[in-house]
Amino acid sequence: MKKIDFRQDLLPLKDKIFRLAFRVTLNTQEAEDLTQDTLVRVWSKREELSDVKSLEAFCITVCRNMALDRVKRTGRSNLSLDDEGTTTDAYDNEPAPDERMEHDERLRRVHQLFNALPERLRTALQLRDIEGMSYAEAAQAMGVSEDLFRVTLHRARKAIKTQYEKIENYGL
Repeated sequence: MKKIDFRQDLLPLKDKIFRLAFRVTLNTQEAEDLTQDTLVRVWSKREELSDVKSLEAFCITVCRNMALDRVKRTGRSNLSLDDEGTTTDAYDNEPAPDERMEHDERLRRVHQLFNALPERLRTALQLRDIEGMSYAEAAQAMGVSEDLFRVTLHRARKAIKTQYEKIENYGL
């Protein structure tokens, strides 16, 4: 691997690292701290990273491991995200208020279902569907085989779909 440049190689990854840290810890301040700690840790080990195939996957792995350690240390798991008030701009092409309310309610349900998933399933969805990582990179970041990652991702998607359909169809 080429020599790592902080501005060119590491700094562009900070948003992905933050989003992953936030999904694991569900705390903005901790996610910011973890992002900074991850960047510092990877930068301090830059000389040892010559055999790393994907710097992004390595950074995600470091962040995930540190986030899981923090969650274990504080004894928290599966907390819900605070609903921050969404701001909407009034445009002529905006959906009607009742349609917007239904959309927001569906989105809120999906967020709740996402946050209720176990950490492993949440992380798989985060890496593949939100961050857009390839199966190989996401599997490497989670430290599992690509086949196991695909199974985990399938189970996460299926769990959300099943629970969502229960709520929509039966109000449970």
